[in-house]
Amino acid sequence: MFKVMFVLHLLFAIFAIGPLVHAVTTAGRGIRQGDAGATASAARMTQIYSYASILVIVFGFGLMSAKSPYSGKTVASFGETWIWLSALLWLVAAALALGIIVPGLKKATTLIGGGDSAKSIGGRVAACGGVVALIFVVIVVLMVYQPGS
Repeated sequence: MFKVMFVLHLLFAIFAIGPLVHAVTTAGRGIRQGDAGATASAARMTQIYSYASILVIVFGFGLMSAKSPYSGKTVASFGETWIWLSALLWLVAAALALGIIVPGLKKATTLIGGGDSAKSIGGRVAACGGVVALIFVVIVVLMVYQPGS
């Protein structure tokens, strides 16, 4: 069970978090270029991959509670710093993506589609995208170094 959970956790991390980070870090480009199609696509991708990232958490918790074939003990507990901090950071990243970036991109799509400029929204979307990317970098570091375990 450990190896199945580990594979699923890694696959969803690669195929959900990777595209999510790409979508949020490049979302500002459509606003800068005044391309409503690009901003609509970025909003849709950010929303889909934000929700898909829930599966990374689900399989991560499954992996955490599985017995390690190497030690015979459970992999980790929620009380360990790297686990709860990673979950909290993921929650912040998902909240930024779904609460600021997606609505900003949708508003930019409406403005651009109406012939108006959306450049005032671009800075907030780009900044939040950068923060989301940095959060996921910190999560990866926590997963590798596992402080508090």
